Amino acid sequence: MKALSLEQNRVAQRLLQYLTLTKPRVNTLIVFCAVIGMFLAVPNGLPPMGTVFFATVGIALVAGAAAAINCLVERTVDAVMARTRARPTARGELGAAETLAFSAVVGGAGLVMLYQLVNPLTMWLTFATFVGYAVIYTVLLKPMTPQNIVIGGASGAMPPVLGWAAVTGEISHDALILFLIIFAWTPPHFWSLALYRTKEYARAGLPMLPVTHGPEYTRLHVLLYTLILLGVSLLPFATRMSGWIYLVSAILLGGIFLAYAIRLYTRYSDDLARRTFRYSIVYLSILFAALLVDHYMKF
Repeated sequence: MKALSLEQNRVAQRLLQYLTLTKPRVNTLIVFCAVIGMFLAVPNGLPPMGTVFFATVGIALVAGAAAAINCLVERTVDAVMARTRARPTARGELGAAETLAFSAVVGGAGLVMLYQLVNPLTMWLTFATFVGYAVIYTVLLKPMTPQNIVIGGASGAMPPVLGWAAVTGEISHDALILFLIIFAWTPPHFWSLALYRTKEYARAGLPMLPVTHGPEYTRLHVLLYTLILLGVSLLPFATRMSGWIYLVSAILLGGIFLAYAIRLYTRYSDDLARRTFRYSIVYLSILFAALLVDHYMKF
């Protein structure tokens, strides 16, 4: 009985290691934005729940596979950074072969599910997003250019487009507006993190903006991109995609984000950068939730 219990613990620990590879917290935000895209794609009523279920699971599986590849490629970098050194690939608990096999099985299952049970367009768009994040961003952009976050942000901005395509089988201008919101959100979100992790990124040899251009330059760009984000976030109202509930929410949420960015530029501290980073996650979550509420309560 004791031997069985030990074996069960080992299995549970190994499953937890594989789950950690998928970056569950990041994946949750990705899937949330994709699901919002699914509901917004239907002018009246609800989207088919079967499609929502299979699209959600499929997108989550592929996103998890991409995260696993990211962990594998960056295992030596992760090992020297406090935020990531506990990842199983950084600790040597999961090897390259195991990680690749896991990514192939999980990602493959997700793509097959999307192709067979959702539609081919969603599958191909999700595959392109996988390549954009796991290969173009992780392998090419991140170690080569301080604009890695800006360019690579295109793959991170795709979830609502994937959700929209899953329900409608096409991409509309409304879906692209959702894409633009996340695309504009990504630089101030990640650069806030990079500001208080600058020494770690420098030690890891990654050309993040505060490493290559300095903290003041980075803080200015956080402010500029936050202003861009505030403007872009008003597009759903301007195009009549949303109503007054969303507009008020976007202005209030954006105003708070802008206040953080201004303070970050004028009175910097690591603690403020950390709080700005955390607020950016709250901002995007509530903004997309406001879109959903407005969609069903528009007046």
